[in-house]
Amino acid sequence: MSIGEVLATLRPDFPDVTISKIRFLESEGLVEPQRTPSGYRKFSHEDVQRLRYVLTAQREHYLPLRVIKEHLEALDRGLEPAGPSAGPGPRAPRAVAQGEGLPGPEAFARGADELRLSRSELVEAAGIDGRLLDQVESYGLVGPRPGSTHYDEDALVIARTVAQMSGFGIEPRHLRPFKAAAEREVGLVEQVISPTLRQRNPEARARAEEASRELAALSVTLHAVLVKAALRPRLGR
Repeated sequence: MSIGEVLATLRPDFPDVTISKIRFLESEGLVEPQRTPSGYRKFSHEDVQRLRYVLTAQREHYLPLRVIKEHLEALDRGLEPAGPSAGPGPRAPRAVAQGEGLPGPEAFARGADELRLSRSELVEAAGIDGRLLDQVESYGLVGPRPGSTHYDEDALVIARTVAQMSGFGIEPRHLRPFKAAAEREVGLVEQVISPTLRQRNPEARARAEEASRELAALSVTLHAVLVKAALRPRLGR
């Protein structure tokens, strides 16, 4: 959209907004529309949503632009920003941090890299300390995304799970078989989807992605049930 179209879109909800206001918010780095070769601004749907967020935060919560910018940066990294009043900084979404239940295929469809955590944010969200994270990383269980210093959703769930298992005396060094088993399962999935991927067309890739999600979810379920079944006689049940 052009800046005039953006103004027309926002005016019903924000009667006081002006083109000058939108340009000012751009100059403050709160929105970054693309530019045409002739220099005209072109706003995306996401740009308009960011403007709505900014204008709402100003009107409803009287937040200064500095704080709003911090909120937007947190949202860009998949975090929940701090509340309107003084309080804790941005945090990982609660549903991600808790990681409850067995993941189904839909969990494997969601991009883990949508969440980007710094090391300190990962430590806080996972409920671990830096020493334990060092151990987890040394055994290759987690690490920053390739080419980045940020950790993703998978790293958070792994770190939190390791922290919970450490309460039973299980250390990161004991978990290497889990990683080895996961790598073997990935190899099996690759054998299944490789013929489809070799077709090199969008429809085949979509089928391969769907199959990999289904197989990943099934492998998690199978692993959990096999462990439960093997434990039953040991518990006298």
